[in-house]
Parts: sequence; C-alpha cells; structure tokens
Amino acid sequence: MTNRRDFLKLAGLGGVVFASGLSRFAIGADGKHASGAMAEDFYFVQLSDTHWGFSGPPNPEAKSTLKKAVAAVNSLATQPDFVIFTGDLTHTTDDPKERRKRLAEFRDIVAELKVKQVRYIPGEHDASLDKGEAYQEFFGNTHYTFDHKGIHFITLDNVSDPAGRIGDEQLAWLEGDLKALAKDAKIVVFTHRPLFDLYPQWDWATRDGAKAMDLLMPYQNVTVFYGHIHQEHHHMTGHIPHHAAKSLIFPLPVAGSQPKRAPLPWDAAQPFKGLGFREVEADVKPNKFDIKELTIKAS
Repeated sequence: MTNRRDFLKLAGLGGVVFASGLSRFAIGADGKHASGAMAEDFYFVQLSDTHWGFSGPPNPEAKSTLKKAVAAVNSLATQPDFVIFTGDLTHTTDDPKERRKRLAEFRDIVAELKVKQVRYIPGEHDASLDKGEAYQEFFGNTHYTFDHKGIHFITLDNVSDPAGRIGDEQLAWLEGDLKALAKDAKIVVFTHRPLFDLYPQWDWATRDGAKAMDLLMPYQNVTVFYGHIHQEHHHMTGHIPHHAAKSLIFPLPVAGSQPKRAPLPWDAAQPFKGLGFREVEADVKPNKFDIKELTIKAS
C-alpha cells in the first residue's frame, strides 16, 4: 500500500499544481499551504476519456492504461472519497451490440476499484448515436446532482444530443436546481465537453454552453471540471474556473496548432506520454481545489 505522496511517484507527476476557488495559494513540497495549514477536507479522483474498445496506431497498448489507472488508485493507503469518470468511457461504434459489449467491459474493469463511490457521465462516444440509451442501461441518468461534505456537485449532459447541446429541458432542470442554493454555495460542475467556446472547429464547445454559464455566473463559488479535449487545460469565465483533464487513451494537440484534430503520434520510448488523470483535493471552508495532474507509468 502507498500513501498519497507515494502515489505521485507511482503514477508519475505529470503536471502543475493548480488551485482554483475564491483565491489562489501556494503549495510546497510538503503538501502544505503557504500558511502552513494542511488541506485535508477530502479529495476525489477524476479520470476521463478512457475510450475502452479503441485500437490503432495512436495507442498500441490501449487495453492497458485503464487497468493501470485502476491499480494505481487502488494502491492508495487513503482512498479518495469518490472517483468520477467524465465521459467517453468507451470508443464509438455504430453497432448497438458492440456498444453494449464495450460498456459492459468498462463496467467490469472499473468494478475492481476499491472506492465505494464511483460516478460517471457520458461522452459523445458513449451516447450521441443513441441519445444515451445504452449508457443509461449500464450507468443510469446522464445528468444528476449530489452533495458531499459541503459541496453541491452537478453533472451535466452535453453529449446525448448529437448536435452537442445541453437542451432546454436540462437547462430548465439546472435553473431549478440552482434556485434552491444560496449565492455563496460551493458548487462543482462535471461535464464532458467544455461549456465555453474553446475551439468549435474541433467540436471543443457546447452549442448552448453560454446559457448554462449564464445560470451559474450569479454564484460566487463555482468550479467546472471536464474532459473531451484529451489534455490539461485551464480557463476562466469571469470568476468561474474550468479545468480539462487528460485522457487515458491518446493525447490530442493544442487547439488550432495543426490543420486537423488528430491524435499525437505514439512514442514507443514514452508510451504513456500525455496521458493521465487527476487528484482533486477540496479544502471546503475557503472553497479551494488543489489539483495534481498524474500520469501513467510504463511499468
């Protein structure tokens, strides 16, 4: 068993520590705030874009990264409060039978997680071809809320509509949910696509994402975590931070850095370069999130 600092060594530290919330703070090598106070309210693990069922040159070892991630999370002496997969659990297929087979295989692999609370949202690869029908058979609702230790979590579905919209019905549901909250409530939103126009030419946007942001803007303490773009990315909409997670299948290029959206070439010397997942430590009272970007090790 490993402790959380050893987890960084096991998985391989793959990014920067990024703090989001009402204010920024420094993190030292000992894991303390600049003030010396430990941030230990709770933490969760975000994994995204596993694309189970994918095969091809961008990742000849596609069947190993998800299993390695499950093993890495299980190795922690202190388990996260929950794990969430933010979409594209499986790779798209036109065959409804194959889609359900991949969803079942994904479910069985992640069932090996020791964490009792595992949550999911769909990606367009899981849900856009059948409006989430198969996904819901295995994982339930595509959007929902839950509360945990002083934070209100909202999951949004911006993929079941093949046009990449949240839709009026779900936006009305979101509005109703938010109306019950105080303006200083601590809110975390999970979604697959970005809610802002990162790069619409590559489908890196939500067509009515601005409507969701308009509903969220009056609330002082909101943070958004998403996937879809297969890379770490941080963005601010006013006072609301957005954090994209890396993929567990293949990295994609920086928006607009090449003519077409295509996976970055496989590097046999660094087979898991650009892949990873993240640990998010919530310091609830000051509403801060300490994000540690983690990568998969080859051995």
